[in-house]
Amino acid sequence: MAVATAISSRDIREARQEHDKLRERDLADKLGISEAELAAAHSGHGVTRITADLDPLFAAFERLGEVMALTRNPSCVIEKVGKYANYTSGAHASLVVNDAIDLRMFPRIWTHAFAVEKQTDRGLKRSIQVFDAAGDAVHKVHLRETSIIEEWAPVVESLKISDQADTLTVDPREPVEGPKGDPEKVETLRAEWDKLTDTHQFMQLTRKLKMNRLGAYRLAGAPHARKLTLKVVEALLHRASEKEIPIMIFVGNRGCIEIHTGPVSRIVDMGPWINVLDKGHDLHLRKDHIAEVYAVTKNTRRGPAISIEAFGADGALITQFFGVLRDEDAGASWNALVAELEGEFSEVAA
Repeated sequence: MAVATAISSRDIREARQEHDKLRERDLADKLGISEAELAAAHSGHGVTRITADLDPLFAAFERLGEVMALTRNPSCVIEKVGKYANYTSGAHASLVVNDAIDLRMFPRIWTHAFAVEKQTDRGLKRSIQVFDAAGDAVHKVHLRETSIIEEWAPVVESLKISDQADTLTVDPREPVEGPKGDPEKVETLRAEWDKLTDTHQFMQLTRKLKMNRLGAYRLAGAPHARKLTLKVVEALLHRASEKEIPIMIFVGNRGCIEIHTGPVSRIVDMGPWINVLDKGHDLHLRKDHIAEVYAVTKNTRRGPAISIEAFGADGALITQFFGVLRDEDAGASWNALVAELEGEFSEVAA
């Protein structure tokens, strides 16, 4: 059942002025509302409600030139600078694939969208922000000094919808599905796992067996999925940087997955966060949210795809790290790095 905001839009705007240094998500949590409700309360006050339909949105994104693409979940944020070139529409899944911005989008999750202008100490910030039915962020596009600013106003006008109400009704947040496995099917799981020829076949396998990713990892064991200590993620980033090994990083939520492919150079630890702070790519990961980590091997036509995958205490997937298989040398270096990490950070002996 959908629920309406208990606090008035005026009170939300006043709270925004009072706590102008707080990030939107933190303020929304403080007020007991969703981030989309916070945005909607400012409709007509620097915020315009726009369509959440991917086809017009991504055509508009491309008009804005170089921007910053941001995708996050409660434990990890990825930011990539580039252009929204090479968009492919799809009823179930849509894509943007280029060297800078690499996205997988699931249109049914894209429910509410806003064009936002916010005055800050560093000038006027412009962004387009998309949310799911519960009001949680799916994807955001932030303009930069290098963006085509003159396209902003016509883009917003082209996307504007008739409903500009400053209130928003959201659905209850769907709970995270915890680990789901069936010990009676473990031998079938392992046998079918060995037959994989593409990583995407894995999710088809788990659905067929009525399991999910984490449940399958817990059951399968080595050599398919080997449990590692929580420190391995931090070590992975530092060593990939030191050894100059290009990697792939996947960060997503129910509606969008964003991917970085390439090197990671500047790794910075700040309290509970470990950060990648590179030109054109930032990653912010809450180390203290990681509850389980696995090294996972899946067969592909190009050889084994080995990943390191981190999960939260609720069973949610936080982030995945892969090698760059299309580059034979990079892939081999990644495999060697994972083997080194497994030897040092294994929680359960193979």
